[in-house]
Amino acid sequence: MIIFMWSGPRNLSTALMRSFENRNDTKVIDEPFYAYYLKKTQLNHPMKKEIINHYPTSQKQILKIITEKTKKNEIFYQKHMTHHIIKNTRLDWLNKGHNCFLIRHPAKVINSYIKKNSLMNIDDIGFKKQYEIFNKLKKNKINYTVINADMILRDPSKTIKKLCKILKIRFTKKMLNWPKGKRSSDGIWSKVWYKNVELSNSFSRFKKEKYNVPKKYNDIYEESLNYYNEMNQYSI
Repeated sequence: MIIFMWSGPRNLSTALMRSFENRNDTKVIDEPFYAYYLKKTQLNHPMKKEIINHYPTSQKQILKIITEKTKKNEIFYQKHMTHHIIKNTRLDWLNKGHNCFLIRHPAKVINSYIKKNSLMNIDDIGFKKQYEIFNKLKKNKINYTVINADMILRDPSKTIKKLCKILKIRFTKKMLNWPKGKRSSDGIWSKVWYKNVELSNSFSRFKKEKYNVPKKYNDIYEESLNYYNEMNQYSI
């Protein structure tokens, strides 16, 4: 089976990829549209040239990889960033797998993102596009699942078990712990973004903290919060 995990940046997405990759029956792919997105937008991201030169940049190439038929009892877990799905990107392949939406409160996302990169507009953190894809699936009656990152951190075992049940796959305790370090499956951008997850061997503990969003990001925050609240109503 294929799992399309739709997330935005700074959202527990790499830790969840680690969780699935630690299964014996699962292969993963890390942000397959990233090079395509950078080439099309020419946005100034860390390691832009290296990423564009290293990975497929055409939709045709990418779609061939991500819609590849899986072997019997094999899981193909795909970590997708919603903001990589820019205008004129095909989405007629969404019914090829089970779509999941990993969401996190935008105050937490924004505070984490601005430590690593410049936040120019709402598209940079993916909430708007995530909500568009979510609505597209609802409209076309294609199955989807919404997972709140905080629920994973509050109770990893309970939440991952619930997700596995929905996906109709066997839960294994290996999904709760994994070896520290780098992975050959990580994107080459891991040296910029993955420091914390490389030091981890499990999901971090939930911390009840108040996150204050800098005033200059208020408009981005308020719009993102609306999308987040709409999707969160459907979280498992």
